[in-house]
Amino acid sequence: MTTRPSPAEPAPGPDGGGALRVVAEGVPSAVRPDPCGDDGRRPVAWLHITAPGRGVTPSVRSWCACGRDLFAAGQVRALALIASHAQHRTLCPLLAPQEGKAA
Repeated sequence: MTTRPSPAEPAPGPDGGGALRVVAEGVPSAVRPDPCGDDGRRPVAWLHITAPGRGVTPSVRSWCACGRDLFAAGQVRALALIASHAQHRTLCPLLAPQEGKAA
């Protein structure tokens, strides 16, 4: 009969003790920053475009945390609202940089 340890028992360490390994060799054990951590950015303005297909009326909704909430249906109005949303992103006090502006 052999005296090998069963698979459920820890293998003996180099000094003969049954010390458990915490991590495999070569694996860094330092705690690293969370890759999905909070960088402080938050969504402020949204543009939702629905263009389901040929012969169906497209629609657009533009809303912002500043209180803007606009809706347009039809190709011409939808395109105008998309352009308006892009312009709003440059003028909105929540999005536009405030540096250099008079208080």
